[in-house]
Amino acid sequence: MQILVTVAKGLEGVVREELRGLGLKPEEAGPGAVGFSGSMADAYRANLWLRAARRVLLPLGSFEVKSGEDLYAGALALPWHRALSAGRTFAVEASVRDSAITHSGYAALKVKDAVADALRERLGSRPDVDRRNPDVQVVVHLAGGTCTVSLDSSGGPLHKRGYRERSVAAPLNETLAAGMLLLMGYDGSAPFADPLCGSGTICVEAALIATRTAPGLLRKRPFGFQRWAGFEERIWKRQVEEARSSVRPSPSPIAGGDADASAVRAAEANAEAAGVGRCVQFRRADLSRFRPPAGPGLLITNPPYGDHVGAGEDLAPLYQGLGDVLKQRFAGWRAAVLTGNTGLAKRVGLHPSRRIPLFNGPKECRLLVFELYEGSRKDGNREVEGT
Repeated sequence: MQILVTVAKGLEGVVREELRGLGLKPEEAGPGAVGFSGSMADAYRANLWLRAARRVLLPLGSFEVKSGEDLYAGALALPWHRALSAGRTFAVEASVRDSAITHSGYAALKVKDAVADALRERLGSRPDVDRRNPDVQVVVHLAGGTCTVSLDSSGGPLHKRGYRERSVAAPLNETLAAGMLLLMGYDGSAPFADPLCGSGTICVEAALIATRTAPGLLRKRPFGFQRWAGFEERIWKRQVEEARSSVRPSPSPIAGGDADASAVRAAEANAEAAGVGRCVQFRRADLSRFRPPAGPGLLITNPPYGDHVGAGEDLAPLYQGLGDVLKQRFAGWRAAVLTGNTGLAKRVGLHPSRRIPLFNGPKECRLLVFELYEGSRKDGNREVEGT
């Protein structure tokens, strides 16, 4: 069975490595996606363990489409009984790109009619539509002349871990936070710090990695596959028990700081909700007063970068201060700064050794990697003059 994992652009390689770690063989599937062949048990495990993925989709089929009639006929012929049975609800979401069908709502309507008619023919009754909380979420993607129809085994975005009790302005997506940690090779064996932690997402995700906690263990709502016809509860329960038994104490310290007391309270609440409250030390501290754990280790942070005109000048002192702290207190560490403002990035005063393109929602950003050598920084990061 072919399975498709959707992912934010830039994190495809991370998800491929995650799949390999689960004993699966990833396949190229284009920007924003990674495929693999596996069983339903493999789909369960992917949902339970993947940290940087958006959703795990099970493609039902692909077919050519030139009209609404083609779309209806192609969808009608698909094996809907794999997931839908009497009494279950469904919903359809659609996206269109360079297609003869230009309206996503129309595409969703045609597929909805096909699903209902196919199941009425097979079961004798039409299933109900529930757009807010369906048992089965159907995903339709029209690109060029091809339509691909999939079932969402995740039952919604995987970044909704279930631990975000409190938030602050512009919180970082959990899967992006985990993706950055994995990009930087973090495994919990070395100290971690985020001196601008906000509501603590990067620190919490670091703690989940360090303790080997499967993110799916935190989920409060059922995964999509748990509501499908044919769900094998025995297999799922065994996977959950195995994941629980793999949890360990964090081997190294994790520290987060923020000047905003409400952000620190939010971070502490989120860490407690994730079950890692004892693993992370949060404290209220201005950037200039932040003290990292004994290193060397890894720092990742996501300072504000503003989208309004003039934000760069407002935030320039923050980035300059970040550069000063990196140079003065993090010698021997590796650091990564996510920003969507190249002008502000220069204010850090160091040349990054790598600039990794990532997307924070629709915003294209760069993850700037700094190797903070002890003593002279002759190879990795030269201080930038005149900034």
